[in-house]
Amino acid sequence: MILSVHQPHYLPWLGYFHKIMHSDCFVFLDNAQYKKREYQNRNLIRSANGPMWLTVPVITKGRREQRIRDVKIDNSENWQETHWRSLKACYGKAPHFSAYAPFFEEVYTRKTWKRLTDLNVTVTEYLLDKLEIHAPLHIESKLGTKGKATERIIEICRAMKADVYLSGTGGREYLEEERFAEEGIELRYQAFTHPEYAQANARNGTFEPCMAAVDILFNEGPDSPDLLR
Repeated sequence: MILSVHQPHYLPWLGYFHKIMHSDCFVFLDNAQYKKREYQNRNLIRSANGPMWLTVPVITKGRREQRIRDVKIDNSENWQETHWRSLKACYGKAPHFSAYAPFFEEVYTRKTWKRLTDLNVTVTEYLLDKLEIHAPLHIESKLGTKGKATERIIEICRAMKADVYLSGTGGREYLEEERFAEEGIELRYQAFTHPEYAQANARNGTFEPCMAAVDILFNEGPDSPDLLR
């Protein structure tokens, strides 16, 4: 069984979904330490002026060592209205925006989110469904794992009875490859080539890669899964 893992991200990019697509199961690393200025609470969409950040404000003061599962959203800021308005402004004229708009309208106008993980997992589950990716999803904090770095991944593999671990390319920088061999777990690295497609707001036909996955969904609709494969 092929296992992959990752921290819960906000509006993840296509590489995140490509890895899950090529896995038999996926684990959200909600026990990992929260890190500022990464993708756990923000991501990029394509605006008329180029890439644009959508950032979910979170409470970090006095919580330097908090885990992702404990991160609370700062709802003193009207971020939900801002994000929904930004999505409509950037993609309102995209070919398939109207097909997916009801879900995002509900996320941003009819719900109040308290925990970052709840928001991220809910949106990710929706995007997985629309991208026709059906790997079972699991939450690390429910597995009882305690290791760090390579040992943490091996422990998760054992818990899930996985004999293959699919890592992103960044894993080459920190994974102890010999430990996987010692444990009889095959270590593979993701091979992802970003697809190109017609983007709303594209200037002179210039393609902007690495946007949040909503970019391909709003632009390509039901053709998105085939482009991702």
